[in-house]
Amino acid sequence: MWLLICAFSVWAVAGLTTAAAEPKAPRIVNIVNFIRGVEPRGPVDLYEPVVQQIRLARAHGLPTTFLIQYDALIQDRFVALLKKELTGRDEVGAWLEVVQPQVEAAGLKWRGRFPWDWHTDVGFTIGYTPAEREKLIDEYMRAFEHAFGRRPRSVGCWLIDAHTLTYLSDHYGVAAACICKDQAGTDGYTLWGGYWNQAYYPSRLNAYMPAQDPIRQIPVPVFRMLGSDPIDQYDNGLGEAAQGVVTLEPVYTGGTGGGGVPAWVRWFLDLQTSTPCLAFAYTQAGQENSFGWPAMEKGLTDQVKKLAELSQTGRIRVETLGQSGQWFRNTFPQTPATAVTALHDMKGRERGSVWYDSRFYRANLFWDENGLRIRDIHMFDEQYPERYLNQQVTTHAAVYDTLPAIDGFTWSTRETRAAARPVLVSPDGKTSPMTTGTPEVTEQGKEALEISVPVTDGGRLTVRCEPERMLLQTEQGASTSWALELSWAPDKKPPIEGVEEGAVLYRHNGFAYRQRMSKGRFRAQPGQPRLIMEAQEGVLKLELKNTKEVEAGVGPG
Repeated sequence: MWLLICAFSVWAVAGLTTAAAEPKAPRIVNIVNFIRGVEPRGPVDLYEPVVQQIRLARAHGLPTTFLIQYDALIQDRFVALLKKELTGRDEVGAWLEVVQPQVEAAGLKWRGRFPWDWHTDVGFTIGYTPAEREKLIDEYMRAFEHAFGRRPRSVGCWLIDAHTLTYLSDHYGVAAACICKDQAGTDGYTLWGGYWNQAYYPSRLNAYMPAQDPIRQIPVPVFRMLGSDPIDQYDNGLGEAAQGVVTLEPVYTGGTGGGGVPAWVRWFLDLQTSTPCLAFAYTQAGQENSFGWPAMEKGLTDQVKKLAELSQTGRIRVETLGQSGQWFRNTFPQTPATAVTALHDMKGRERGSVWYDSRFYRANLFWDENGLRIRDIHMFDEQYPERYLNQQVTTHAAVYDTLPAIDGFTWSTRETRAAARPVLVSPDGKTSPMTTGTPEVTEQGKEALEISVPVTDGGRLTVRCEPERMLLQTEQGASTSWALELSWAPDKKPPIEGVEEGAVLYRHNGFAYRQRMSKGRFRAQPGQPRLIMEAQEGVLKLELKNTKEVEAGVGPG
């Protein structure tokens, strides 16, 4: 993404402990390059990157996906190149940013500054009414079928709304979609709190929200793009208007890493191939042509060579986006639980992060020299509608989100990091930090992940993530008087409406939901930016499936 451009450590370094996932869990990589037909931000050769990307993939024998924007689709040079050079192993799909010739061909009025304008109110389907979105898709499909003699199996865009995705599924049989990674404010696109990586079936009311019930899901898996750094991307840009980018995109070469840094790439790909992931691991490589070939050449060449080596040894499965989507549909009737595990950072430091996702929630555990903290929990409810389901966006920026229970980015400032931290509780109710060591991470069956952490007195704190809940408990030898202390920056206002002993009541963007505790209790701290989750007999059981039957007036305000 253009607008905000601003010694590899081997896993066997001291203290590394992890259990590799079962061999049956595939490690999937899609090489996705998308093609724009115009670039108003400066002179750049848009054709050369496509030529070179095709040559690179063919030199290493790797299948590649090209997603083509409408303004490139109507240019003979791009269509002729793809028809001539791609093999039966490759795929051409749709990139769905909206452009002037598409809008005008659909009989609508173009409101953009340039023939392609990245502002969300003109450059994305959410900038148009639902009826207009259908016209734009019909026109795209007409042009695609005219060019290639068939319809695309896969589609991609930074943002895709539920109405458009449902229409693509019901009328055009699309098998797979991909959208941007989680980010806050980058290029004006906020996607925050979603299924963090891999893929999910979205709700028919919200393309960013995993569905819980098969009846209410769009049967098109949505894959998360760009390959986010599981440790450093989340806090990047904390306290600023927009995040920076720490992803597998080969144009990024920042100090914290990125796809143009060979050491970071090897560290990141090792995570993809050798750490617990539950159902499957996934990442997307590739680059949009808008950057130009000189900016991506070195990083992309290095990545594709490394991917070929991993493919040849059977450590990864490189396939097209459409193939991954069809495999997902054939394998999972509902969104599976997945995980991303990083027990050390690129430089081998004792900093780590574990992401767990199910169709009910996502959670992130993070640790560094200051100990363990739960950095993020967002709950998923298929009845929470996206902002643009029936109305078009009228601003240059857009927001897609889910339901925050802990938000370590949005509730933080540079000075104060919001999180839930394990603490010891004295008889008079005062808390003190629980000192923790380096976690061990293991898979427990097909859908549960266990994170076991040594604590000061010789015992362990175990966090078990299951699809509907998190179970936290201290084992023999550890203190049974403990709690999670959720704190946030004093000038932030989490959407907490009330605290009961067995539940916290929230209202976010007019939508009511609750986080329940089936063992342990919540304890409010009046006048303080914190909440205590107190263990009972050494156990906390957080229920993270939102239960509508106990709500009154749940829904958008």
